[in-house]
Amino acid sequence: MFSRTGLIGLRLPLALAATLLLAACQRAAPPAPAGAPPAKMEAVAEANGAVSLAPMTPAPPAAAPAPAAEKKPAGPPPVDWRPVTLEPGEAWLSCQLDYSRHGDGEALLSLDRETLDAQLQGCTERGVLRLRYRGRVDADFAALVERITVVADALGIRKRVLDLDSAGGLVEDAIRAGDFIAASRWTVWVREESICHSACVFLLSAGDVRRIAGEVGIHRLIRMSSTATTRGELNAELRVVHGRVRDYLERNGSSVDVADLMMAVPNRSLRMLSGDELLRFGLDGVNPAQDDLDRLRLQRECGEDFVSRRDAFARAFNRKCREHDSELDQLNACGLALRGSFGFPDADCPAESPLSEFDLAQAEPDPAAAPAESPEAAPAAPYGEAQSAMMPLPATPPAD
Repeated sequence: MFSRTGLIGLRLPLALAATLLLAACQRAAPPAPAGAPPAKMEAVAEANGAVSLAPMTPAPPAAAPAPAAEKKPAGPPPVDWRPVTLEPGEAWLSCQLDYSRHGDGEALLSLDRETLDAQLQGCTERGVLRLRYRGRVDADFAALVERITVVADALGIRKRVLDLDSAGGLVEDAIRAGDFIAASRWTVWVREESICHSACVFLLSAGDVRRIAGEVGIHRLIRMSSTATTRGELNAELRVVHGRVRDYLERNGSSVDVADLMMAVPNRSLRMLSGDELLRFGLDGVNPAQDDLDRLRLQRECGEDFVSRRDAFARAFNRKCREHDSELDQLNACGLALRGSFGFPDADCPAESPLSEFDLAQAEPDPAAAPAESPEAAPAAPYGEAQSAMMPLPATPPAD
């Protein structure tokens, strides 16, 4: 039997051990590694940004899922052709990809079907269009993308480039436009001296292929229509918007970490994303979600050898051409010079070959000198590695 004094003496060491264990669990996280470059921050105009205006209505209870045999794929909603007028200096259409030689194209001021059909007729022979847009992401921008896609589908123009220069806009309109872009096979460019800030980043997430030479920046979402009177009420609203953004990023193959990082940056500032971050977050190069779909289709249509060479080219492009990412035309030229070493354009699947949009447009920039590299010489990389700017062709044209 232990005496009372002995029991007290036993409790003291146990209490001391518990205190030390608790202190170890609460130890602060280790500091950031020395020499890590600080994130680039810039001020931003209040009129721009990632602005949310959607009402905070409670979601209805989820209905029971229908049996598999009764499920039908939901088609896109019909396009609203009500009159929409763009501001001068906001949008241009071109059938040429080489903007350094041909400029932005023909100014686009009206979005009625007859006007769009007339301006896109010249692109039918080459099957390529480039939409240059400089302005806010809003409902008119979403209508612009939807209407041009519908007319391009009807005319058989299946290669589309969205050439962006935008400081942001409305979150809900960016998500609406992004989902439409994701379903209709667009490549998205942010060329040198252009920007893609705030809500514009959601459009990058949607593209099949993203090529970036300009600045990409993010910051906190803004609730302009909020009726909140306390910090808690505002945060509750922002959590709803934040959840919608996370869902959108996830379904389009981008990292949901982007949404979390946005919430840590004051909305009057901008956090610029580095080239490595853009690749890591899935915002540059080939869209990983679309790449999974294309891989399955290309294995059936073009064969395993084609897919293997395509992957090897993608890895070589990232190693050899990223140094030219300050000029988009140089990035394109580097890829064009490199692809011949991998047997592209492919004789049997030319339209699926990397950078095939330049073959269709017959508008290749002067190829830059790039060292020849064979598929056998390219070291293996893990599947899912950020890949090159390739623009696959859909198996069948989307329905009008």
